[in-house]
Amino acid sequence: MTPSIDETLRAGLDRRQLGVAAAAVLIVASHPAAAQEVGLVTHPSAHPVRVTLDRFAAAVREANWVVFTEIDHAAAAEAVGMTLRPRIVVFFGNPRAGTGAMASNPTLALDLPMRVLVWQDDAGQTQVTRSTGEDIATRVFARHGIAMPPEARQATDAFLDTLVRKAAG
Repeated sequence: MTPSIDETLRAGLDRRQLGVAAAAVLIVASHPAAAQEVGLVTHPSAHPVRVTLDRFAAAVREANWVVFTEIDHAAAAEAVGMTLRPRIVVFFGNPRAGTGAMASNPTLALDLPMRVLVWQDDAGQTQVTRSTGEDIATRVFARHGIAMPPEARQATDAFLDTLVRKAAG
């Protein structure tokens, strides 16, 4: 449970410190490009969000992979009376490739299947954000004890880039 502002103040932060913290959050939130973590690639799409999502799903199926589901964060926000520009995460993968790794490393199921984010920026432009092959190797697989050689990292990056370009182009 998140503490209230009063509880936070009683815990030792004075109003000035709280104001500085709130300002920092607003600055980061208003500059998403600056706040992006290393390991992400964002590509503009020439299509609206739904078309981009459909094109991405077609590219995944064309590669004989599977689209498992979509998570629509804007719909979830709307359900609680809030608004959010489109932010839809697509979960996709290759059960032939992932099943063996998950059988040996069950915790890998926390981080797979792979995902991309299709979203709309403040100017109304559709964007597609994905992880890099390096990020997937070091952030995802490494924490489950799986080493990805450099050529696998590059192949993963190239494959994801191909899917995104097919969706966005």
